[in-house]
Amino acid sequence: MSYYAGVNEGGNMTRRKQIKAGDASKVVGYVRVSTDEQAHGADAQRDALARWCDAHGAELVAVHEDPGVSGGASLDARPGLLAAVDALREHDAGVLLVAKRDRLARDVVLAAMIERLAAREGARVASAAGEGTDGAADDPTALLMRRMVDAFAEYERAIIRARTKAALAAKQARGERTGGIPYGCSLADDGRTLEDNPAELEVMGAARELRAAGLSLRKVGAELEARGLLPRSGGRWHAETVKALLLEAA
Repeated sequence: MSYYAGVNEGGNMTRRKQIKAGDASKVVGYVRVSTDEQAHGADAQRDALARWCDAHGAELVAVHEDPGVSGGASLDARPGLLAAVDALREHDAGVLLVAKRDRLARDVVLAAMIERLAAREGARVASAAGEGTDGAADDPTALLMRRMVDAFAEYERAIIRARTKAALAAKQARGERTGGIPYGCSLADDGRTLEDNPAELEVMGAARELRAAGLSLRKVGAELEARGLLPRSGGRWHAETVKALLLEAA
């Protein structure tokens, strides 16, 4: 293991671990689709990642996803992102690629944390959309540009939340239903009332049985997937989504 010398604020010599740069021709993709941003669908993001790799002569060695996850969610609530960071090390990849910068995060601090995690694995963060945020450039201007894009993404998220809150308040004032459709239910033809959804009720029943048999949340999700019983939005069952499902089924 190699180290290089540095100097701290007190003028003392320090030793820091020298990080080996990953292979820039190997790319790990990350896809995030939140529940209120279906315009940035998973398929469209994967296509953007593939086009970027073709244009840059790179190999897309892995793609990890976080379906139904907000851009402001903490790292521990984003298993797909953590798996993507692990994949950088596993494949000795030099690039963590997103379709658009705001897929990384809609929070300035969180985006910087993700960049730091990638850097520790010898990789940079790149956006298939360009946006002047290529992580290969570390000069002050490039860093400022990345932070500005992240700040606008955070601002846009705040605007979306404010508009949603105002719309819900207006609906409540008119006496309209404002809650989401609970798992196990569907919206009836009148557009106002709820009715049972047999397919989702089957999933809930299976999840209860598996949990009662002593399976962990993760194993419950894996067994549901093996049976072809997928989440409402598709994708995979994660421990947190299985937990939410069981709470609905309680």
